[in-house]
Amino acid sequence: MSETPAAIEVSALCKRYGDYEAVRGIDITVQRGEVFGLLGPNGAGKTTTVEILEGYRARTSGEVSVLGQDPANRSIELRRRIGIVLQSGGIYSHITPREALRHWASFYPHPRDVEEVLDLAGLREKADVRSRRLSGGQLRRLDFALALVGDPELIFLDEPTTGFDPEARRAAWETVRSLRELGKTILLTTHYLEEAQALADRVAIVKDGRILAIGPPRELGVGAAHYRVVYRGRDGELVELQTDDPTRLLHELAGEALERGESLQELSVARPTLEDVYLELTADA
Repeated sequence: MSETPAAIEVSALCKRYGDYEAVRGIDITVQRGEVFGLLGPNGAGKTTTVEILEGYRARTSGEVSVLGQDPANRSIELRRRIGIVLQSGGIYSHITPREALRHWASFYPHPRDVEEVLDLAGLREKADVRSRRLSGGQLRRLDFALALVGDPELIFLDEPTTGFDPEARRAAWETVRSLRELGKTILLTTHYLEEAQALADRVAIVKDGRILAIGPPRELGVGAAHYRVVYRGRDGELVELQTDDPTRLLHELAGEALERGESLQELSVARPTLEDVYLELTADA
């Protein structure tokens, strides 16, 4: 058992709508200071699960603890300790980021310094620009800033970089890494698997309301034929093989090629990416 209580503990979580089960017995533990990714196709039960954790949706059964409290009680004390970045947000068009942050900060007993949050979210140069003049990426940074100004212990990020260009996405990743360095706990839902690979300490892959796999992104899928060996064959076609013992396979392939007086062209050895594992697990039968 960890000496420090987990930030999130979920046991046998279920959510039904009549005869339909959106969530079917999910178990999750998220440690404090961890970036935890929740992945899955549309309709997998991710949003339902997160809304239950945030206290916005009632569960049918199961046990849920968020920062030591049941979110179903919707306590003010818990709300002050969490931050939420929704998939899409909104702000009055005539408000500037600095004005919005000062207003939001007034809701919390111990908010972060507004100027510090502007820097953290990369909004210093746009601090006094009306929101109607901000780009989509800048508005998303403002969503981040509003979630951070209360100095939350736990932050929910729901598809935080949807619609971002590559530069804006990388900037958002740096913001998430900065939050981790500050000791914040982050629950991330995303459709960008490279984002989860880059940011998450652990991920859970969900489909049809159940968890199919959970663990560090680099370790998912280990135990099967989890190395891919690719080379160009004698006829010029790419040959792809899978193995759990690449050393032995490479020895055999190299030996055969040397006997023929040939070389293995375009040879590569790689483990499956998180995307490979995700697509394999979530593929329809």
